[in-house]
Amino acid sequence: MLVNLNKVLPAARKNKYAVGAFNFSNLELAQAIVQAADALGAPVVIQTSEGAIEYGGMEYLAAIGHVAAQIHEKIPVVLHLDHGRDPALVEKAIKSGWYTSVMIDVSNLAYAENVRITSRIVEMAHERGMSVESELGPILGVEDKLRSTEAAFTDPKQVKQFIADTKCDALAISVGTAHGLIKYPRGVTPKIDIARLEEIAAISSIPLVLHGASCVPHVLLERIHEKCETLNDCSRAHDAVGVPEDQIQRAIAAGISKINVDSDIRLAFTGAVRQELMTDTDITDPRKLIGPGRDAVQQMVSDRIKLFGWK
Repeated sequence: MLVNLNKVLPAARKNKYAVGAFNFSNLELAQAIVQAADALGAPVVIQTSEGAIEYGGMEYLAAIGHVAAQIHEKIPVVLHLDHGRDPALVEKAIKSGWYTSVMIDVSNLAYAENVRITSRIVEMAHERGMSVESELGPILGVEDKLRSTEAAFTDPKQVKQFIADTKCDALAISVGTAHGLIKYPRGVTPKIDIARLEEIAAISSIPLVLHGASCVPHVLLERIHEKCETLNDCSRAHDAVGVPEDQIQRAIAAGISKINVDSDIRLAFTGAVRQELMTDTDITDPRKLIGPGRDAVQQMVSDRIKLFGWK
């Protein structure tokens, strides 16, 4: 069943687990995500980025999301617009009536401008029963159409006032994670600023969100790089570094209630399709290529939901 963030995040915050938020841009990814959540009886956020909308179309992707929620009606499904940098696109998503939740991300702007735009979006969304996630402190990295070359850790002193000024329902914070496959330079130990996170959680009246939280596990990288010398594609996902699982669990214990995953989905899907192409050179049926990709994503999503503390 379709719900907004306010129906799933308060329980996660109270019970110290995080709801997984997974990006999709086609039918197979949506199927994989919701089927994994349904098998575990877990709430889930399925979300589309600006790039996904540019690729698949808002109408098509929203229709897929609605069908997925209808088929898996026993679990709460949030259909969410992820990282809406363009206020006009966020407004379109709100007015469409298809989404149950949106994110407005103008964290790259000055504080006052962030508040002005976010509060307008919140008012519009709340009139339609939709939830709004916003961001305070831009997160470093490159992913999809998102480009942030400078990170600014969230200032705990601004959190309480920002929430009061905007009336947003969930807050994405910058505490050391990064978008994209390469989250940290080679040789740098990935580390979330847990002390900062705990300080923010202690004063925040709303659930907190962690972006740029793909783990980039070695098993997925090994699948991507199998026989790469022969295929001359060893540069694919080269130097990819994710957030260690123990850091994710510490972040949840410190107060994170929603965790976004995109890069791991791409790795799982690409690795499985690549293996099919290597294994059976006679395949020309897209279903035989994409099907294993869907299965790999479903397994990865299942693993993440468990990692996030759902029991």
